[in-house]
Amino acid sequence: MATTLDKVDVVTVGAGWTGGIIAAEAAKAGLKVVSIERGRERGTEDFLRVHDEYRYAIRYELMQDLSKETITFRNRPDQRALPMRTMGSFLLGEGLGGAGTHWNGQTWRFLPYDFEIKTMTEQKYGANKLGPDYQLQDWGITYDELEPYFDKFEYTAGISGEDKNPFAGKRSNPYPTPPMKKTPVLEKFEKATSDLGYSPFMLPSANLSEAYTNPDGQTINACMYCGFCERFGCEYGAKTSPEITVIPAARETGNYEIRFHSNVVEVLHEGGKATGVRYINWMSGEEFIQPAESVVLTSYVMNNAKLLMVSNIGEMYNPETGRGTLGKNYCYQVLPGATGFFDEQFNTFMGAGSLGMTIDDFNGDNFDHGDLDFIHGGSLSLTQTGSRPIASNPVPPDTPAWGSEFKKASIENYTRTLNVGAQGASIPHRQNYLALDPTYKDAYGVPLLQLTYNFTDQDRALHKYISEKATEIIEAMGAKQAVGRAPITDYDIVPYQTTHNTGGTIMGADPATSVVNNYLQHWDVENLFVVGAGNFAHNGGYNPTGTVGALAYRCAEGIIKYSKEGGSLV
Repeated sequence: MATTLDKVDVVTVGAGWTGGIIAAEAAKAGLKVVSIERGRERGTEDFLRVHDEYRYAIRYELMQDLSKETITFRNRPDQRALPMRTMGSFLLGEGLGGAGTHWNGQTWRFLPYDFEIKTMTEQKYGANKLGPDYQLQDWGITYDELEPYFDKFEYTAGISGEDKNPFAGKRSNPYPTPPMKKTPVLEKFEKATSDLGYSPFMLPSANLSEAYTNPDGQTINACMYCGFCERFGCEYGAKTSPEITVIPAARETGNYEIRFHSNVVEVLHEGGKATGVRYINWMSGEEFIQPAESVVLTSYVMNNAKLLMVSNIGEMYNPETGRGTLGKNYCYQVLPGATGFFDEQFNTFMGAGSLGMTIDDFNGDNFDHGDLDFIHGGSLSLTQTGSRPIASNPVPPDTPAWGSEFKKASIENYTRTLNVGAQGASIPHRQNYLALDPTYKDAYGVPLLQLTYNFTDQDRALHKYISEKATEIIEAMGAKQAVGRAPITDYDIVPYQTTHNTGGTIMGADPATSVVNNYLQHWDVENLFVVGAGNFAHNGGYNPTGTVGALAYRCAEGIIKYSKEGGSLV
């Protein structure tokens, strides 16, 4: 039998970036906040001498335990979905900080075009450029409306960057810290792209170029360029993450508590309002009910959608009729690009998660799509993230896959290979969606989330076009051999691609087409907020975290406003 605890003002499900931001802002406003976190407590002291590629990057020490919770996957509705038994296409975070602990730190603002993609695309190219099966929609908020929240997140995180992107939305303030070091590799990319007539700039980075103290008084250290960022916690406290910024800020108020080793299995609701959450401490087996004035889902994209589904909140999306919103508009990304093999050696074993240069000339609608059979694009970057020896074995395409020739080519090319790659935007399609699996359950007896997803003609056309542009850049950099990425066919949940899943709990201006409003307040349950990349109406040409951080600050403002006034916030 569940034990009912004392009521609090706000309960968050998860203690990562979104949960931490909500907790810090609400606690500073005097609200009592509890976060329910399925993983353990951890921090910088736990990451000392963490440079163990096998343990962290190959065996996923910091990631979700898939024996307790996973998803099932299929390409099409007529296939049987099967569980993902090991980490593949994306890496699900767990523990204090969530995926914000093991991220690379690339911190972008989505383009103004992204937030009004349906309106702007139809104005320029007419309706149905892609056909009726693609589900374009605006976000219910503009870039200009969201800009102050972008600014707040960047100053909390101390983002290092430079305002040299001619395609970016207007900024109210400069980046809080200067860009990272421009290495010889990046200078080569800068010269090649400039010679081609493009506009290169340093990538905005949460691996800080210098020590920084944020407005909450939390200090983030300067990056050491060790090359152990993605899949690792930072032993120097130099990669901005929730456990060194917003979590301490929340705790210092005295209004915040985190319950670890605790898995939320249901959002409780009655009479159109959420009353709290039910969770299980998986170490003791005890079950608890945490009542709250406001419930905030701040776990990962997949889990936010799943909790709404198993709690019977909202109307499930039906791909046949197009009705319903919950689970709709799931998007991923495509990864066009090219690899260059060089005679000269580079220090590619050194770097940082967001050390890189980018061009946005082929992102968003920054180039004309009138004669193309796709929309949007991707940011084209050369990053120097630190090539680690187990996972990095670049060889020319005609090299045998094993044996002495492979070993020789692998050693030869380890420091003689550079990659120019893009994160290609993903446009929602009616057959790509999230649902509950009818067969498989998690360790707590709750149905697993089912992912139905495949690449579309839009994805394939975008991938081909951007890969050709990447090949031109690699050739201009002086590669002796340039190899564009192979065309994509069907999506496979292995191998790793990105952790940039979006959609399923989309935001918007109309409850008929979205799950939450632009304060991330649920249309049907006014004291329930759902925040994360699941709110994105489509995926863009960037990493999502900067935009997620902005939405979290917008949501926090809404929660505080709701605590005083109640009712719908829009």
